[in-house]
Amino acid sequence: MLQLNYIRENRDAVIERLAVKNFKEVELVDEVIALDESRRKIQNESDAIAAEANAAAKQIGDLMRQGKKEEAEAVKSKSSGYKEQVKDLTEKLAEIEQTLQDKIVQIPNLPHGSVPTGVSADDNEVVLEHGVVPTLAEGALSHWELLSKYDIVDLELGVKVTGAGFPVYKGKGARLQRALINFFLDQAVEAGYNEVQVPILVNEASAFATGQLPDKEGQMYHVGDDDFYLIPTAEVPVTNLYRDTIVKEGQFPIKHCAYTPCFRREAGSYGAHVRGLNRLHQFDKVETVQLVHPDKSYAVIEEMSQYIQGLLKQLELPYRVLRLCGGDMSFTSALTYDMEVFSAAQQRWLEVSSVSNFETYQANRLKVRFKNESGKMQLAHTLNGSALALPRIVASILENNQTERGIRIPAVLVPYTGFEWID
Repeated sequence: MLQLNYIRENRDAVIERLAVKNFKEVELVDEVIALDESRRKIQNESDAIAAEANAAAKQIGDLMRQGKKEEAEAVKSKSSGYKEQVKDLTEKLAEIEQTLQDKIVQIPNLPHGSVPTGVSADDNEVVLEHGVVPTLAEGALSHWELLSKYDIVDLELGVKVTGAGFPVYKGKGARLQRALINFFLDQAVEAGYNEVQVPILVNEASAFATGQLPDKEGQMYHVGDDDFYLIPTAEVPVTNLYRDTIVKEGQFPIKHCAYTPCFRREAGSYGAHVRGLNRLHQFDKVETVQLVHPDKSYAVIEEMSQYIQGLLKQLELPYRVLRLCGGDMSFTSALTYDMEVFSAAQQRWLEVSSVSNFETYQANRLKVRFKNESGKMQLAHTLNGSALALPRIVASILENNQTERGIRIPAVLVPYTGFEWID
């Protein structure tokens, strides 16, 4: 969430930046400022009464020691209401602080100055394109047809076992999945990321800390009896490893990678664009997460973008990089790059990665801080990037590499798959 003092001291700038995200409930900004003023007023009043009560207690003690019992009783009588007053103010303060918290978490992160204005994906800025889009032979098949032809993923069997959006990977399809996961993890470790294996269920505090709650509550699978949430991305448990933590400035950058299955309800998703592996409820992904010094985060997001582009180059996939406009960004992000690969059979771009800088937005909820050179506590910046999500990578490899003989496996994956062709 945004820092309260920043909202208070930069009201007009906050409203101006929120407009780039097309945020309509700007009245929340003034409500938060007004609640903060009330909170500080009540706190000051409570502190003043508490100080008077302490002074009276000291005076009573002094008078009693001097044998001035009547004067002590008079002071005691006069100060008898202090305790009740402080109690009433403490209750009012707790109520205001809760209302303030409920309001401030409804305000999204402020977009960086480089974020273009816009209302939808159509307004995203193409930063670059790389590679040559393959020209497929006449009669080329979509990946969902290839899955069936080579019997490597069974969508219908997944429906039988669970429901739509839960595929069953078979034979070379399962081995390709495992190969991609291991390749992505090996590349991340080589790039200096520390691999962790984390839970795929998180508690409410973790989901709140990274911004999934309350913003995306309807998109997460909830285990009611235990009040756990299935993770939509490894970002959630990995970033929460540092919740309520004071790190040393010398530890930066803190870099982690993790493979997990991911779970998303994707409520409201339908149509041709969700066929096959295009959109699933359960999918595999390798995630990269960094905690960095605030001065470095915008250099780091460029490095993370370059790293993910390097993976796509090794996989021989044509791709493009988009800078998301304000209307297409997530609630928590200050700047996001999307990487999309071109699906030759579907003749469209498919998102395979998002890299985001959250600045202090997540860190403020997480309370992950460090002591700077002058000894002052400061919030870290958090970033993450998909490196990579598997389903659309698999879809593009299958479609773009289909030949009369079969599907050619990118050379970099052959040591992992143990085979060169799916045929």
